[in-house]
Order: sequence, then structure tokens, then C-alpha cells
Amino acid sequence: ALWVVGLLVILALLFDFMNGFHDAANSIATVVSTGVLRPGQAVLFAAFFNFVAIFIFHLSVAATVGKGIVEPGIVDTHVVFGALLGAISWNFLTWYYGIPSSSSHALIGGIVGAAVAKAGTGSLLTAGILKTVAFIFISPLLGFLLGSLMMVLVAWLFRRVRPLKADKWFRRFQLLSAGAYSLGHGGNDAQKTIGIIWMLLIATGYSTAAEQSPPIWVIVCCYTAIGAGTMFGGWRI
Repeated sequence: ALWVVGLLVILALLFDFMNGFHDAANSIATVVSTGVLRPGQAVLFAAFFNFVAIFIFHLSVAATVGKGIVEPGIVDTHVVFGALLGAISWNFLTWYYGIPSSSSHALIGGIVGAAVAKAGTGSLLTAGILKTVAFIFISPLLGFLLGSLMMVLVAWLFRRVRPLKADKWFRRFQLLSAGAYSLGHGGNDAQKTIGIIWMLLIATGYSTAAEQSPPIWVIVCCYTAIGAGTMFGGWRI
């Protein structure tokens, strides 16, 4: 029924909104703690770049979530509801207790759990899941490597610069790095919700698996929801 699909779309956008305030702390912590921006300015800054990502990123993440995690044939409104409820519950618990955790993995875990409960492990698409699991390990290792190289490079470039002068430049660069982080966050995480709404629309016949991209209204709604969520700041985390 159309009203069931509508309620699930609203639930998905609620997850997207939670994703925004759950992960906002990552992008604003540095600029707030160093006093470069006030908290209110920082969340508006991050939310703006969350939304602007709509014009930059290709929808490959949405395609992975929408078509690459479980067999499309087993997805129905119950599977989508189970996936979203699991992900929202986990996000709420980790936000309440101030535990940094991945909203993306919560959603993918929810999809996998709901699919297994309905149709067993045979309903899972190994390639898509392995890609996600691999990057649980690859992402922090890449972050560690690139962060270490960046630290060495910056220390070397500024080795003869007076601290006051360096501080002035670092404050400007912090805005650049926080903006880039928020751009990546919007471009990556809004697409998880686009993917699950797209999965729902395919399962209920409102879209077809052959289509290369989800409807425009889904994309705009998801980027707006994550930007609005970021504006709430995620202060507990």
C-alpha cells in the first residue's frame, strides 16, 4: 500500500536525520575546540557542505546499498522496516551514551540482519558485503597512513615558521579540512538512505532495478535530511 511506503520513506529520512547529528561531531570537533568557529557557526558550516555534496558525488554508494547487499527479490516492506528499526535503535543508543560508531555499518547490518531473518544467508550478495567489510579495515589504515604523512609534511614545511604565524594559517586550513570532511560525509552517508529508499521503491514496484539512478526527489530529500541533522550538532558525541 502507498501509505506503508510513505511511512517507510519517512522512517528512512528519520534515520538520515539521525545520521547527520550522530556524525556531526566528527566534522566540527576540531574547529570548535580550537575556537576557529563558534558551535552554532560550525554546525551551519558543516550542514551547508553536507548538502552541497549533492552536486559533486556520483551515486555509486546508493547503488551498492540499493542493489548490492541482498537479493532484490527478497526485499519487501518488512525487510526495509526491520533494517531501519535496527539501525535507528543502534544510532539512538550510541548517541545517548556518547559512543562514536558508524551509522553506515548500522544500516548495512540492519539490512543484512533483516534479510537473513526472512530468507537465510543465501539471500546475501557476498561481493557487496565483502566490499563493505573490507573497508572497515582499509579506511582506518588509510586514514592512519595519510594522517601520518600529512603530519610529517606539515611539521617539515612549518619547521622555521613562528608559532603565531603558523597558527594564523592553520586556522584557515582547518576550515578547509572541516569543509572537505563535511562534503565527504554528505556525499557518502546521504547515499546510504538514498539506497534504502531506492531498494524500497524497487521492491514495491514504484521503481525498476534497471534504472540507473533513483528519483530526483529521493536524492534531494536525503541530502536535506542529513544537512538538517548535522545542524543539531550531536553534542553528546
